[in-house]
Amino acid sequence: MAAKGFLFLSLMSLSLLHSPSPASAFNYADALAKSILFFEGQRSGKLPANQRVTWRGDSGLSDGSSCNVDLVGGYYDAGDNVKFGLPMAFTTTMLAWSIIEFGGLMHGELGNAKAALHWGTDYLLKAATAAPDALYVQVADPNQDHRCWERPEDMDTPRNVYKVTSQNPGSDVAAETAAALAAASIVFKDSDPAYSSQLLRTATQVFDFANRYRGSYSDSLSSVACPFYCSYSGYNDELLWGASWLHQASQDVSFMSYIEANGHTLGAEDDDYSFSWDDKRVGTKILLSKGFLQNGIEVLQLYKAHSDNYICSLVPGTSSFQAQYTPGGLLYKESGSNLQYVTSTAFLLLTYAKYLDSNGGSVLCGTSKVAAADLVSVAKKQVDYILGNNPARMSYMVGFGSRYPQHVHHRGSSLPSVRAHPGRIACSEGFQYLYSGSPNPNVLVGAVLGGPDSQDHFAEDRNNYQQSEPATYINAPMVGALAFFAGTPM
Repeated sequence: MAAKGFLFLSLMSLSLLHSPSPASAFNYADALAKSILFFEGQRSGKLPANQRVTWRGDSGLSDGSSCNVDLVGGYYDAGDNVKFGLPMAFTTTMLAWSIIEFGGLMHGELGNAKAALHWGTDYLLKAATAAPDALYVQVADPNQDHRCWERPEDMDTPRNVYKVTSQNPGSDVAAETAAALAAASIVFKDSDPAYSSQLLRTATQVFDFANRYRGSYSDSLSSVACPFYCSYSGYNDELLWGASWLHQASQDVSFMSYIEANGHTLGAEDDDYSFSWDDKRVGTKILLSKGFLQNGIEVLQLYKAHSDNYICSLVPGTSSFQAQYTPGGLLYKESGSNLQYVTSTAFLLLTYAKYLDSNGGSVLCGTSKVAAADLVSVAKKQVDYILGNNPARMSYMVGFGSRYPQHVHHRGSSLPSVRAHPGRIACSEGFQYLYSGSPNPNVLVGAVLGGPDSQDHFAEDRNNYQQSEPATYINAPMVGALAFFAGTPM
C-alpha cells in the first residue's frame, strides 16, 4: 500500500479533531427520538389528537384566508411565528433524505419521523396546488411578526401570504419545493402509493414551473424574504438539486438528460464547502455521486470527484484541508446558527460513507487516502460535541443530557403555555419573558440550538438568537445522523 504512495490517515489521532476528553457513551436512540419530537413543537395549524408536545395548541387556523386559499399547517421555522417556504422545503427534503438513507436504523422512531415528514409535505402540497402557475412561499410578514413576542396561539400580527408566479418568479424556492416533494415520494412509495404518486406528480409540475419561469424569490419578495432568508446563492443550485431528486424519485431519463445538458451552467463544476437551506451545491454532488458509486453511471463521475474535494476540505492533515475547527473540535462556519452547518456536514459525511461502502470506494486527498470509516469518525465527533462532549460539558440539544440551555430564543417555549395561562398575552406584554432571567417554562425537547462561537463559548442568553435559537433545518439532518449512530454498533 505504501508502495502505491498512499498515506492512510488515522483520523482519531488528528489534533484538530481531538475530543476534549475520552468520548462519552451517548444514548443516540434517545437523542434520535427527541430530535424528531422537536418538530411537534414547531407545528402550525390544527394539532392532531396524538400531539405529544402538549404545551402547544392550535395556531394559524386562518392562514391563507385573506387570499381565499388554505395554507393552514406546516412548520414555524425557528423561534418566531412566520412560515418561510424556502427553509421549510429544505427541512422537508432533509427529513426525507434522512429517512431514505437511515430509516432502516430508526426502528421504533420511523413512524414518528414519517409523521414529521408528512406534516411538511401536506403543507407544501397545499402551497403548490392552491392556484395555477403560482406557488405560495410564505405566511406572515417577518418585519411585523418580529415586533411582537407572542405565542403562536395568540398571534394577532398580519398573516399576509406571499407567492411566486410567472411574472414574479422564484426558481429557488420552487425547485426546493420540488426536491422536497420528490424526495418524500420515495419515502411513501411503499406505505402509501397514492400519496407518493401525488407528491411526485406535483413535484414534476413545480419543477417545470421553477425551470420555465426563472428568477430569484428574493428579488420578487424583497424585504419580506431578505435579510431573513435571502437566496444568496441564487437559484441555479436549486434547479440542479431539484432535477437530481426528481431523477432519484422517478428514474425518468429526461431528468438525467436535464442534468447532463445543464449541469455545467447550474454549478456542477463549482467547488463549494457548505450545505444549507440556501446553498445546495455540495448536497447535490453527494446525491449524484450515488449514481456513479452504486450504479456505475459514468456521466456522474464528475460529481464524485467534486464530492471528494468537499470531503478532503474537512479532513485535517490532507493537502486540501481548509475547514475551521474550534479549539474543542467543532466545525465552525459562521457566528449565526453555526450548528446548522455542523449537522448538515455530519449528515453528508455519513451519507457519502454509505455510498463509498457500497462499492469499497475511498477518497483520495492528494497522497492521502481516506476511507468510509474515517468519514464516520469525523461525523461522530461533531455529533458527540453537540450532545455534550465539548469544553462546556453542555448538550446543545434541549432536553438531552443533564445539562442543556435553559434560555431558548423561542416564543412558544419562553412564554407561559396556553394551558398554564389561558388568558391572552398581547404583543408587547410578551417581551418581559424574552428578557427574563428565568428558564423557559416549556422545554422544547430535542431542539438543537445555534450553538457556541469559534472559541467554544456559549452565552446562556435568550436574546442572543445567533446562539440560542433553534431551527427546523438544524434538526432535520441531525435526524439522519442520529439514526445512523443509534443503529450502528461503534
